[in-house]
Amino acid sequence: MLQRKDILGLKDMSKEEILTILETAREMKLRIDDGSLRKGELKGKSMVTLFYENSTRTKTSFALAGKYLGATVQDLGVATSSVKKGESLIDTGKTLDQMGIDIMVMRNSLTGAPHVLAKNVDAHVINAGDGSNEHPTQALLDLYTILDYKKHFEGLKVAIIGDISHSRVARSNVFGLTKLGADVTLAGPSTLLGGSGLLGVKTTADVKEAITDADVVMGLRIQFERQKTTAFPGLNEYRELFGINKELLKYAKDDVLVMHPGPVNRGIELSTDVIDGKHSVINIQVKNGVAVRMAILKLLIEGGKK
Repeated sequence: MLQRKDILGLKDMSKEEILTILETAREMKLRIDDGSLRKGELKGKSMVTLFYENSTRTKTSFALAGKYLGATVQDLGVATSSVKKGESLIDTGKTLDQMGIDIMVMRNSLTGAPHVLAKNVDAHVINAGDGSNEHPTQALLDLYTILDYKKHFEGLKVAIIGDISHSRVARSNVFGLTKLGADVTLAGPSTLLGGSGLLGVKTTADVKEAITDADVVMGLRIQFERQKTTAFPGLNEYRELFGINKELLKYAKDDVLVMHPGPVNRGIELSTDVIDGKHSVINIQVKNGVAVRMAILKLLIEGGKK
């Protein structure tokens, strides 16, 4: 179990906590395909999703994770809620608290928003992505996927390539991977590497250098919605200089894993033959996301710390 009230980021999570989640996710994954294995540990518990930003994978997988564990799951529907009437985040949270909600899963464009919510509600709060800060459950499913294939982290070379400066996925993965002993390199246009040096890992604008001898190559989506100005001349230039294709992938290890948090801009961050190729585990990441989120929900409720 986890002796904590909330899951807000991997920066403040211990190696032991991370491994506990990954170990629990292994059991949870069996329940996705075999309903007879579902034990209903969250029966009588309620969960609400509050997504102030669009989502397909994260939102749906949390909803399914809750249902597979027997919880009552409700989506706030921010676009049709009192948020549109000017209700503050704290007041929304307190309202849901009074309704008896046990778990609140929130995505927000503002960095630190889940932390504010967590301090003002009794419910468990799970950060489903806050601004450019962290996306802990995405990183945890990435870690689970890597462990499932590679069986260890110590000494693995992981290249994370793309829009680093705006990526909460990259930040959470760096925190988790380095705690578990992996060697991480961040790569992308110099204009999209801003601040990444503060994460304490190697950075480079040379994608070939980053990919050479890599055990894992993770592409990232270009986040135009977070860029105040265009960080590079055009998509064609980005594709030529920073897109991951089969030729570049030849410099990685023969058993390299290709990952991406989704959604993927086909032919931009990754070529179609890489996305659908033998090294790609992008679709497997989606299933693992449900398993990891089931593990988190189960462990938080069992821990009971509110």
